[in-house]
Amino acid sequence: MNEPITYRHWAADLAPKAVPALATSTVLILARIWNAGGAQHSIGDASVMGVLAIGAAFAGNALARGESGEPVAAAVGFTAAGTFALAGVAAYTESLPLPLLLWSVATVLAYVLAHRHWRDHRREATAYERATVDRRETQAHVETVEIIRARASVETAQAGGQYATALAAALTARAALSGYDPAALAAAGLPELPATAKER
Repeated sequence: MNEPITYRHWAADLAPKAVPALATSTVLILARIWNAGGAQHSIGDASVMGVLAIGAAFAGNALARGESGEPVAAAVGFTAAGTFALAGVAAYTESLPLPLLLWSVATVLAYVLAHRHWRDHRREATAYERATVDRRETQAHVETVEIIRARASVETAQAGGQYATALAAALTARAALSGYDPAALAAAGLPELPATAKER
């Protein structure tokens, strides 16, 4: 069965690739806005972000080491820790090179983690597509075999009906012949038709 071919716009494929950079850039921009709003050299603001970063890191570590292991929750915890740390440094420091350095490191790490997720997702999608194709091919093969079998049964039934019709017509035509004598045929040594054939 033919399915409609759909084409994805290039923006739809590019959008997920830009998410890590957009996320880290948003954190950096908000932190610099916070810096201009009074967080520069503010020990209290920096300590709050430091406490949040350490707490998120401990939470991510605890979730990663648990017996049942929660990899998604652990990744969220470590991501939150990195986000708080980047925001705290970017908001506290006066110069821009250090926040930009941390932003670049955070962006690279985000892409490393995202690449792993994209690779697993692509692998699962490929396996699903292969299983779907195999299932469709198997179903198509079964349908083809059943169609051939049904056609063979119909053709066999039609051939049997045609043979019975031809036999009945031949018997009727022979019985209508002038001078037809079954006893004479039997006396001549020719095989006589069965009684069922005579009755027909």
